Formats: sequence, structure tokens, C-alpha cells
Amino acid sequence: ALLPALREYRRATEAGALLAIEFTGLAEYLALLRAAARALAPLGSSVMFYLAAAVSDFYIPASEMPEHKIQSSEGPLQITMKMVPKMLSPLVRDWAPEAFVISFKLETDPQILLEKSRQALEKYRHQVVVANVLESRRTSVIIVTRDSQTPLSLSDEELAQGVEIEEKIVSYLQGQHTAFIERK
Repeated sequence: ALLPALREYRRATEAGALLAIEFTGLAEYLALLRAAARALAPLGSSVMFYLAAAVSDFYIPASEMPEHKIQSSEGPLQITMKMVPKMLSPLVRDWAPEAFVISFKLETDPQILLEKSRQALEKYRHQVVVANVLESRRTSVIIVTRDSQTPLSLSDEELAQGVEIEEKIVSYLQGQHTAFIERK
């Protein structure tokens, strides 16, 4: 079942159409995102940033990490975490202002999902939010733009065939990106 996806991944990678960048920490990710965006910016609207869901909105800075093992004999532990810097603003505004940018919004409360997605579009001024609810994130999403909201879901037949929601997301977004390029 994975063979077609692996072939497509290999084809895209060999064609230079996909740049997968590995990283191990937040600082490395942010530096790599900035460098990639600046390098790709001259390609304008043909560039797509598909910024998959954040691992976390919070982190502990390396400067605040303990040097040695935390001793349980010292009693209960309280951890204060910092907010992960939001990089959508500089990406859209400064690093690659002509690029097609997609972010994700994951919520546990479906009642606030669309409003939060629209707020993100307004705040960061990018093109698309892939909105999903935690419990159904593997089977359905809503593609939110300034002008529309398009639900994408897997049918029972697709689920039985092992189709992944990402296939529908990427296919839909390819069309959106093509239209974006044509408008530019």
C-alpha cells in the first residue's frame, strides 16, 4: 500500500520539486526555515510552504534546561515553558512574500475551529489553513481560505483501501497553488 506513495515521493524529490529538511530542535528549525524561505523567495509564487502542524506551542529554552539529572528527592517539579515563536509573520511578510503558504490549525473543540482558522489567516496574511479536530484529524479536515471553506473527508471505501487524508489534502492544495500562480 505504501509503494505508490514512496514512488511519488522519490519522483518529486528527484525532480527537485520537494525539499524535505530534517531538524532536531526548535532553533535549528527556525534557522532552516528562514534560510530556505530566503533562498526560495526569488522563485515567487511558484514556491509552496506546507508547514505541517507544530509539534508544540511551548518549549523549554536550552539555556533553562538543567545541567544534571533532576533529583526526585527534591520533591514535586514545576516546569515553566515559553511560547514557541510564531514564524508565519516573518515568512509571509519578509522572507518569501510571494510564496503560497499553508498552515495547520488543530483544535479539540470543533466549535472554535473555523473562527481560529480565520483569525490565523487574518493575522498572518497567508493563503490557506488546513483545519482539523484532534479526534478526526486522520479522516477529515476543512481547507479554509479567505473566501471559502472546503471540507475533505475519507469515505468508508477509501478508509478500507488505506487512503490517507493527506493524499486528498495535497491533491486539493496542488490545484489551489496552480490557481494562485495563474492569478499572479
